[in-house]
Amino acid sequence: MDLLTLAGLAGLALIDSTSIGTLVIPIWMLLSPKVRASRFLVYLATVAVFYAIVGVILVLGAEAATAAFAGLSGARWVAWVQLALGVGLFAWSFRFDGKKGDRSGRWRDRLAGEDATIPAMVGLGLGAAALEVATMLPYLAAVGLITAADLPVAGWLATLGGYVLVMIVPALLLGGLRLLAGHRAQVPLERLGAWLARHTAGALGWVLGIAGFLLARDAAFRLGLFDRWIR
Repeated sequence: MDLLTLAGLAGLALIDSTSIGTLVIPIWMLLSPKVRASRFLVYLATVAVFYAIVGVILVLGAEAATAAFAGLSGARWVAWVQLALGVGLFAWSFRFDGKKGDRSGRWRDRLAGEDATIPAMVGLGLGAAALEVATMLPYLAAVGLITAADLPVAGWLATLGGYVLVMIVPALLLGGLRLLAGHRAQVPLERLGAWLARHTAGALGWVLGIAGFLLARDAAFRLGLFDRWIR
């Protein structure tokens, strides 16, 4: 795998690191007066393992799909399905308005500070990651890059592991800062958490809108829908 691809994967992992599950909820956990490091790490480990398992399934599924449906790329009905998907994603993107808040509010009351149990943190991690499965577009792009690299099993497993590790590094760094700075980190964390809560939904809308537009445009050109205007 070349350096450009690795840089792209690192960039996608950093985008994934700013999601609700990988950064917003960890910040709220760190805002607890008596945050427990073990519970914090259990939560992050749960999210990372969940993403890794989904990634393995996607890579294996992509390889199987490529082998089974290699001849479908030129079929017109596939292009129509792609066009419908692109238009649907583009339309869906307008539901994510950063000015109206985001999905993260529903998790506030589920964080239980120092009284949180390990099963509760595992459940919270699984719930937060599962909630984002349908919109993990950077992760899907990363899996596509890993699949296209045609690596041996050990290679793509290591790459996938490195991706999910990079994805939780910002939260780990904030955890270390909270541990070292104590209550002095309270105000900066509150400001960062508020900023993320305001902008996460809007950023997700832009990602969905751009992805939908690109899918629809590619399908439209393959179907020749713009031929009359190009001529």
